[in-house]
Amino acid sequence: MIMDRFRLTDKVAIVTGAGRGIGRGIALGFAEAGAHLVCAARTLEQIEATAEQVRGFGSRALAIPCDVTQRAQLENVVAQTMKEFGHIDILVNNAGGSPPRAALRTSERMFDEAFRFNVSSAFLLSRFCIPHMLEQEGGVILNISSGLSWLVEKGFVAYGTAKAALSHMTRLLAHEFAPRVRVNALAVGAVATDALAPFLENEEMREKLASTTPMGRIGTVEDIAAAALYLSSPAASWVTGKVYEVDGGTVASNWPLEFPAV
Repeated sequence: MIMDRFRLTDKVAIVTGAGRGIGRGIALGFAEAGAHLVCAARTLEQIEATAEQVRGFGSRALAIPCDVTQRAQLENVVAQTMKEFGHIDILVNNAGGSPPRAALRTSERMFDEAFRFNVSSAFLLSRFCIPHMLEQEGGVILNISSGLSWLVEKGFVAYGTAKAALSHMTRLLAHEFAPRVRVNALAVGAVATDALAPFLENEEMREKLASTTPMGRIGTVEDIAAAALYLSSPAASWVTGKVYEVDGGTVASNWPLEFPAV
């Protein structure tokens, strides 16, 4: 049956940034589909809360504190996952971000940190997971990119450049490890998460975000989780090296703030 192809029964998935927002939504969506979860993020209380919700679906869950910019902590996530479950089937590189800042006020340090947080961390965790995937029947890697990886907007030179690199890294890894490890990405639009909360609390900004999105609304974490489930499940077994845009049909930036002209 076609719906069975969306099941993740007894698959083991690592999700970074799983304490809130999109990462939490993906973790819960995977659990509902039958997967066991390793929830990784910096705040222990948040990932423990996510893990508890995962268990409510009848799945096993492991909460591992992790700063993805720290190599040793990434290695620990993989080691603890293998110790607890014995295999890794899915990796979701969700943790990332960088605040908007005008290009001439973006320091070299900020630019480097954006790249490390969004790209290098995903590369390292993928590199640590892939050998285990290759030893088994294969695996899936899903990177959470952004619409700003291809859209242009003032103030996002660090974030947009990093996400563009993440999107192309997705294609490169997919080509190198096909057919045994599938690698895809989601280019996410404006989604109602804690990161966007300061703008959503302002009615004028919230309305601008929604009205300039062709689908007429801001995205939800469930919108992203549904796409993540598809790409991570057997339903997408013939899909690799692709960057899926899940953005309400956005074709131009709908960022609600204007940076001053230079």
